[in-house]
Amino acid sequence: MSDTVGGASQRTASQPEARGLVPVDRRHVILERVADEQTIHVGALAREFGVSEMTIRRDIRRLERDGFLRQTYGGATAHLTRALDVAFNARALQHPREKRLIAMRAADLIGDARTIFVGVGTTAEQFARYLHAHADVTVVTASLPTASLLGTRPLRTIVLGGAVLRDDLTAVGPTAVSSLLRYRFDVAVIGTAGLSARWGITELSEDEAEIQRVAINQAERVIVLADGSKLGVAQRMVVGSADVIETLVTDPSAPPAELEALGRLGMHVIVAGSSESTGLDMEAPDPSVSGRVATRS
Repeated sequence: MSDTVGGASQRTASQPEARGLVPVDRRHVILERVADEQTIHVGALAREFGVSEMTIRRDIRRLERDGFLRQTYGGATAHLTRALDVAFNARALQHPREKRLIAMRAADLIGDARTIFVGVGTTAEQFARYLHAHADVTVVTASLPTASLLGTRPLRTIVLGGAVLRDDLTAVGPTAVSSLLRYRFDVAVIGTAGLSARWGITELSEDEAEIQRVAINQAERVIVLADGSKLGVAQRMVVGSADVIETLVTDPSAPPAELEALGRLGMHVIVAGSSESTGLDMEAPDPSVSGRVATRS
């Protein structure tokens, strides 16, 4: 295989922060690089990550097997496009590590669900990256970035029609709602702009709130993904009360008092963190938080 994948890259300088990444995070960065530049160079990436070129080639083969890249003569092409790349708006730049950890943990909670709604927002888009793909799984989403991520993977992806919000690339309005009402979901996985025991799930706009609200009503289970900055926050549009949530996945920055209040409502709370050595979460109960709260150290 040529050292150049898809062409010659201009990025050759070593970046110390890229060294020492666990394989899943390294592949995530490679995927973002392809989406951003439409080209990657094996030798340059090996130097940047401080690994062998063979390791980078294995990463590329793994990404191809997962449906993110397609091998071509002398290289590969991306299944993502720059216009629909996750992290295309400013909100995606906030708390990126926490969102990845939350998304990775949430992907393990899907179980045998075969019809899944994936909501709007950058954390839900991150979840789409880590969702385990199976041919008998159907994902319905209002998010065009999420549909772009999943559309070429080995599962069935359905994107709602309707008007598209420019900043978030989300389908909203009567057409989107009408399409959504046709489905029953085993699980709805949604992000949120705010979550509190007092006001429940809240959103920034009525259009997005309506999509989330309908999806929750159509789902057997509801999993909410929210980094700590969203907890204890109430935005102006109410999506639903907190007691509709089966599981909340958040991170260690979440306010303990709010976690306690949410736990008392009966939901399962998972606080996703990372092990320094492996990047994997280690789950253990936290006796200091009442309710059904599991912490990850």
